[in-house]
Amino acid sequence: MKKSSIIVIILAIAAVLLLWGVSVNNSLVNEEENVQKAWSQVENVYKRRMDLIPQLVNTVQGAANYEKSVLTEVTNARANANKVTVDPSNLSEENIAAFQKAQDQLSKALANTITVTVERYPELTATAGFRDLQTQLEGTENRITVERGKYNEAVQSFNSKLRRFPNNIVGSICGFSKKGYFSAPAEAEEPVQVQFDF
Repeated sequence: MKKSSIIVIILAIAAVLLLWGVSVNNSLVNEEENVQKAWSQVENVYKRRMDLIPQLVNTVQGAANYEKSVLTEVTNARANANKVTVDPSNLSEENIAAFQKAQDQLSKALANTITVTVERYPELTATAGFRDLQTQLEGTENRITVERGKYNEAVQSFNSKLRRFPNNIVGSICGFSKKGYFSAPAEAEEPVQVQFDF
């Protein structure tokens, strides 16, 4: 075999490997973009909830004889949740866990506040504004669940593609890293206590 034939074969193999690497990189870029798109939808529904909270607070404050302490927990949790942001280019497991923890605290505070408010001020539930806000918050919580599920699906697709051989080689060379999932809060694993006190 001539030296020029060997060089052509080596160049052809290098070209095929280069094209394959570019193809794998482009598919990982597409998957990562899907993850970031799903993340932006998660942020959208959390933003919607953040926007509804001041309306809820104002509605409750407008009720006669409200207690300021009823709203303190939700106001503080909202402020804390606003402090935790995640850069879409760094959706690591640690960042997602910190974001989720702050949002879960807000969810718990909202649920507690609505329950306490309804118990202490049953006349408030008769107002259309409060009922509408409560319905919108429930709908938003459902949207959050749906969008978190879609985000997790996008992450699963990306992480699976990234971890497969030989994609993992190209992925590590090109700087791709595994993305973090949303998970159920720790208290979701605890059994619900039902008590009937008659």
